[in-house]
Amino acid sequence: MQIVYNIRYFQINRKMDVKKLFDLHDKIVIITGAAGNLGSQYAEGLSQMGANVVLCDIDFKKCEKISDNLNKRYDVESISLKLDLTKKSSISNLVKKTVQKFSKIDVLINNAAYQGTPKTRTTSFENLDLSEWNSAISVNLTGIFLTCQEVGKIMKKQGSGNIINIGSTYGLVAPDQRIYGKSGQNAASFYSATKSAVINLTRYLASYWENSGIRVNTLSPGGVKRNQDKSFIKNYSKKTMIGRMANKDEYVGAVVFLASDASSYMTGSNLIIDGGWTAW
Repeated sequence: MQIVYNIRYFQINRKMDVKKLFDLHDKIVIITGAAGNLGSQYAEGLSQMGANVVLCDIDFKKCEKISDNLNKRYDVESISLKLDLTKKSSISNLVKKTVQKFSKIDVLINNAAYQGTPKTRTTSFENLDLSEWNSAISVNLTGIFLTCQEVGKIMKKQGSGNIINIGSTYGLVAPDQRIYGKSGQNAASFYSATKSAVINLTRYLASYWENSGIRVNTLSPGGVKRNQDKSFIKNYSKKTMIGRMANKDEYVGAVVFLASDASSYMTGSNLIIDGGWTAW
């Protein structure tokens, strides 16, 4: 009875340290699609919190520039690796090089995604080329499957790990075709299909790795303002409760939360941040 009492006393009276909950010092974080608009923002925020970030993308040179900048500005050791998510050998090389360098992998952020070209996004569903569909499947879904497989092997051996899959509101609801017009911002069918699949793959993996020390969650962001067509921005903004599109840095806090011990009791979940788009 005394032992049980002492444990309960500790659980009730243990000192809370919020700063420590969000601290990422000495954490090794892999970000796919790190050269992109949001990937680079995630890398910046995680580095500010002390994480050593492995930036990987098909655009290796841009990753190198970002990595050099992070290492100069923060007391971290980020590295860059070229990654082609359509090739299993490239993913295996990423995992091998990361473990060789840091001896562990704490967090994987599956951020890379294929969205097609403006021409693709304005092509009717009936005329969409099969090659575009297959390209999206290979990057947005198969690429995540393979990366989770390879990184999962390491995390299982460690007895700990944290995977964050980047979804989308369009994995939850259909794109409102009325807001696009000729803006070229249309979301293609393959984007919705793959993002929806990612959300449920997250749930599957969280269940599969239960009690293993590996957590898996999804972050589903809404649209980000990027100098798009003015009428599109206006139409999109009307669909949100906040009345605007997101700024590119407004998902960083959520990524830090999901990557840190602040979310330690969270797995199999989908964190939706979309300005209220899907809450109407």
